[in-house]
Amino acid sequence: MLWGDCMSFISFDEMTKYLAKSISSINQNKLNGLLAEIEFRNYIETLGFEDRVSIGGWLARGTEQDAFGHNNILMLPEKILPEKKYPCSRTLPRPQPGIQAMAAKFHEIGISSYFCAATIGAENEYQAILWNFTQLGLPRDQPYVQFPLPLAGFQKRQRNYGFLRYSADTDSIPEHAIPEEFSKEHLRVTFNQYYFAQIVDIDGILWGNQTTYPFELKEKTAATDSRIGDWFGLDVGPFIKLAFFAAKRGNLHSLFIVREIDDTSKRNLVKWWYITFENLAQYASWKTRGGGQGMSGEASTVVMIPKAEFKELNISTLQKL
Repeated sequence: MLWGDCMSFISFDEMTKYLAKSISSINQNKLNGLLAEIEFRNYIETLGFEDRVSIGGWLARGTEQDAFGHNNILMLPEKILPEKKYPCSRTLPRPQPGIQAMAAKFHEIGISSYFCAATIGAENEYQAILWNFTQLGLPRDQPYVQFPLPLAGFQKRQRNYGFLRYSADTDSIPEHAIPEEFSKEHLRVTFNQYYFAQIVDIDGILWGNQTTYPFELKEKTAATDSRIGDWFGLDVGPFIKLAFFAAKRGNLHSLFIVREIDDTSKRNLVKWWYITFENLAQYASWKTRGGGQGMSGEASTVVMIPKAEFKELNISTLQKL
């Protein structure tokens, strides 16, 4: 489809309006999660590791009978900046070398990785944003293909579904977080409008000196149990996601990163912690317990991981990952 001069942009206000329609609700827990991701990237930058962490993205699998769980793809979007023109004729960017190296690890374990770059064909029309996919992790650079692209194991939708049906209050989202969240959400909705899929978010990927780590990042206060002492909880959903990487892994590992705070109102940083999934699975409680409000608003169910099994995330430990 051709749009106008195909050299248009989307404004900050339109990004915010779109997020209000695509996100079901923005509770305090979800907001704190967004803030923690931003603060983590700022912290990593102060340690000199800013080129070792990707932006967030999506892990998708088809839901077709007899193929469920067999075809998995990772999508990492380019961040669309407000008021910047993205002409159809522009040279689409190549992702940073670290993302290419990460994708090669994912390719080894059967997860196809795509970097997704946008063009915008009409001013302030989110329908005019076209995503272009290039597959990563292969021996040679692959050309960009405009979405939709044929994907094995993903079934095409035969009718439209109302993904943009919400009216969330986005005033609490920090302004500097809007472009990245908009880029991620627009890619998710675009994909889901075309394919039936199960999609979960990836907070980011850290490539260390030894291996590559998809990570789950949460902001937590430490709870206390009379038997195991201080502990951090992890929801069952993210636990399953990290277990998926462990089952596929080859030379791929994953991390659970915690921004420990003193209390949920002031959110003062206590310390950054991490645990590898291997240790998490070894020391997590075998019984679940009720947690607080989840990211989507419902009550959560968590496993308990003793705080003593976490390591501080600092420049010394980063250099050993």
